[in-house]
Amino acid sequence: MNGAVKLAVSGLCGQGLHFQLDGFRLVYLAVAVLMWGASGVFSLEYMAHYKNKKRYYVFFWATFFATAGVFLSADFYTTFLFFEIMSFTSYVWVAFDERKESLRAAETYLAVAVIGGMVMLMGLFLLYDLCGTLAFDELGKAAGEILAGNGREAIGENGCALGSELLQLYVAGGLLLFGFGAKAGCFPLHIWLPKAHPVAPAPASALLSGILTKAGIFGIIIVSCIMFGRDGRWGILIACLGLVTMLLGAVLALFSVNLKRTLACSSVSQIGFILTGIGMSCLLQSVGVDNSLAVRGAFLHMVNHSLFKLVLFLCAAAVFMNLHELDLNEIRGFGRKKTVLKFSFLMGALGIGGMPLWSGYVSKTLLHESIVEYTEALDQMAELGNVMPGITGSPLFWRGAEWVFLVSGGMTVAYMLKLFVAIFVERHPVRQDEFDSSVSGAYMRKASKTALAAAAVLLPIFGMFPHKTMDVLADLGQGFFGREGQAHLVSFFSMANLKGGLISIGIGVFLYVAVVRGWMMTNQRYIDRWASWLDLENLVYRPVLQTALPEIGGAVCGFVDRYLVSSLLTVVLAVSAVFCRGMDQMADGIIRLARESTHSQIPQVCIREKGRTRTGEGWFGAFRTRAEQQRARAVCGFLRVKDQVRRNGRLVEESFSFGLMLFALGLCMTLGYLLWVFVRRGG
Repeated sequence: MNGAVKLAVSGLCGQGLHFQLDGFRLVYLAVAVLMWGASGVFSLEYMAHYKNKKRYYVFFWATFFATAGVFLSADFYTTFLFFEIMSFTSYVWVAFDERKESLRAAETYLAVAVIGGMVMLMGLFLLYDLCGTLAFDELGKAAGEILAGNGREAIGENGCALGSELLQLYVAGGLLLFGFGAKAGCFPLHIWLPKAHPVAPAPASALLSGILTKAGIFGIIIVSCIMFGRDGRWGILIACLGLVTMLLGAVLALFSVNLKRTLACSSVSQIGFILTGIGMSCLLQSVGVDNSLAVRGAFLHMVNHSLFKLVLFLCAAAVFMNLHELDLNEIRGFGRKKTVLKFSFLMGALGIGGMPLWSGYVSKTLLHESIVEYTEALDQMAELGNVMPGITGSPLFWRGAEWVFLVSGGMTVAYMLKLFVAIFVERHPVRQDEFDSSVSGAYMRKASKTALAAAAVLLPIFGMFPHKTMDVLADLGQGFFGREGQAHLVSFFSMANLKGGLISIGIGVFLYVAVVRGWMMTNQRYIDRWASWLDLENLVYRPVLQTALPEIGGAVCGFVDRYLVSSLLTVVLAVSAVFCRGMDQMADGIIRLARESTHSQIPQVCIREKGRTRTGEGWFGAFRTRAEQQRARAVCGFLRVKDQVRRNGRLVEESFSFGLMLFALGLCMTLGYLLWVFVRRGG
């Protein structure tokens, strides 16, 4: 991060806000400006007939500034603040049209965002307690010392070990991974993407998929490459999560018959590719091998995926704003004679499918070769007798991982071929003449066409001239991953590198013919073959959060209330009643003693009226001296106190609410005392 420009806003929000601009951040700030600019231009047409469009634009630009704040942040505190703002402002996109399915999807989105944010916050507490800082530059050094075994043990004030620093570091890292992974769409926290994208306005879906998920990846890069950059165990975790996410997202996209849902599930899969690259970066470093292929592949695929989803979701926007349909059976044939729309979608499809001469091929080739490179490193270590432990240390496991990568790439080709053929090749059985009549250009304004085509043309340019374009971007971004120096030149179009891409393309064509055309189509209609009950949200998360946890919590609270709190309150009330009765008897004794000794000459001067004690009118005038009058008043005052104590005693015995109030008051006093002790000891 040498040569970075830094800015600190001290005192704001307690810790202050810290920003930094380097090569990685500059590239992604440019990507954000491009995406918001193109989506904003397209939104002018897409949102023209919505009555709540002002609300859309307010949160559209609020999310931009929050997202820019995330990417420019220089510490986790600043990241967290802007991350949460971004989550809440983008929630409005998902709930925008306020339909039932939109509100349910927004509920899922918000639940994942809030739970992920709170878990992330716990991780930040642990990390700050361990390292004393949340600044990215300082965290890398502190975490490196702990992983190297040079950290001190965390010892409490009483001298008892609170757990090793290494364990605390892993726990903090796991909590941060949960929070950032939820936003990135990493399995098993990917559930919001297939629900939120189909219901949000399509230009907003482009941003949700293309760049808001990268805000989650941003955090995962910091945790993985800056904090755990040389830790093989962490690398295995991230790589395996990436492989599962990659494969699952591709399967979901292959079986989907909804245009935007297919693109949303595709985003899950492509996030898996990026995570795999981040994991391979850690693994290659852990065995002392240069990780430039993994680092550059992960970064370039981040940029590529942002551009792919900008183009593809804007194409989906053009379809939806004309037909108000997303089902492939209803939109088939719409784009047959629409040149700009067909060109733009084809560029996005070829790019994301990894076709040579398009940008996706470059980043996928780097990621694939990083897996091959790590497998070869394990083979060499095995020949020297240095065998890595566990199944993940076997070269055979990583050869299997390579095939997962290739098959997932093949599925990408298959589902993008499915979309292209359905929309731009096949004919609609009823409405084809109606679709063809809009060829004149009425289906999309010139400004929208220009924005879409300008974004689409970048994909073949980057793919045809990778050394002049994508290598330059990779040189700018790799420092953020902790890698400095010049990477060796990759011959992207050599036969050895073309082989992996061609295998994926072959697998994709086979899957399209066998699965899409052979199994998913009946009577020339696309059939959703995915079992509806195979929904992780409805199968696991909602039953656990809405049924199991409330039932368990209610049972625990009921037990505590019945057997613990009630018993404690009974003891408190009994002690209070005994105390009040004792005070009552003591008061009676004092009064009797006074009347038999010092106040024996004073007659009864107090009478009772309506349950209250007062001084009898006209009685004090019967006393000859002022001293006698004062003693009479003292007796009556003492009797009033005695009656008040007796009434309070009955109130404690008879009123559960009063007893509970006293109990709560005692807890507050205890908490205040503990805070006072904590402050005196300096925190």
